[in-house]
Amino acid sequence: MRQARRLTVLTGAGVSAESGVPTFREARTGLWAKYRPEDLATPEAFQRNPKLVWEWYALRRQRVSVVAPNAGHRALVEFEGRVAVFTLITQNVDGLHQRAGSRRVLELHGNLTRTKCSREDRLVESWPETAEIPPRCPRCGGWLRPDVVWFGEALPGVTLAAATQASRACDLFISVGTSTVVQPAASLPYEALRHGAMVVEVNPNGTPLSGEANYRLPGLSGEVLPALLGAAFGPSAGP
Repeated sequence: MRQARRLTVLTGAGVSAESGVPTFREARTGLWAKYRPEDLATPEAFQRNPKLVWEWYALRRQRVSVVAPNAGHRALVEFEGRVAVFTLITQNVDGLHQRAGSRRVLELHGNLTRTKCSREDRLVESWPETAEIPPRCPRCGGWLRPDVVWFGEALPGVTLAAATQASRACDLFISVGTSTVVQPAASLPYEALRHGAMVVEVNPNGTPLSGEANYRLPGLSGEVLPALLGAAFGPSAGP
């Protein structure tokens, strides 16, 4: 860690779960428990029942708004300030890394706190308040939707290309709180391995990456990352 010049980190749902953010399937509770992911997180579901999908994501936004970044998020902010080239790639859509203070964040799956037009695929900051759900784009009248990648949609090409390049160019890659099964994010640590980087996995549970990583540090990110930070840079380096 002390010698690393280029550090790339990939984070998954486990990091956010430590802050109390429900995972995708845990969020399907109450009124939404009877629905499959395909009923809530696909373009077809949105076309079929836009009100249902919008209201489910509104609930998820509300839940995210009342949680705070945890020690794992804050440790990554410290890492960013201590490494020459730092790239944080996340599969999470809650924006907690940015709220913690991380600056260079590549969001593979979007961000549910942002809204975009479903017709023009552009971000929309504000719109007239009406009783219609979901609201309409003030420019073209199309439905507004959360700026997240749904099942069946391609990841943003520029973001994925930057994440792939950062994985290939780093000398240290840390995979944190991700199951390493959802593609194409799951391929990134293997890209790092193929290009000579040291790969470290931080996860309380084993994953397909566990047997391939150079080191596996079992545990929660909020415990392991601050400890790693302190071991590398001294006890005063805590988040």
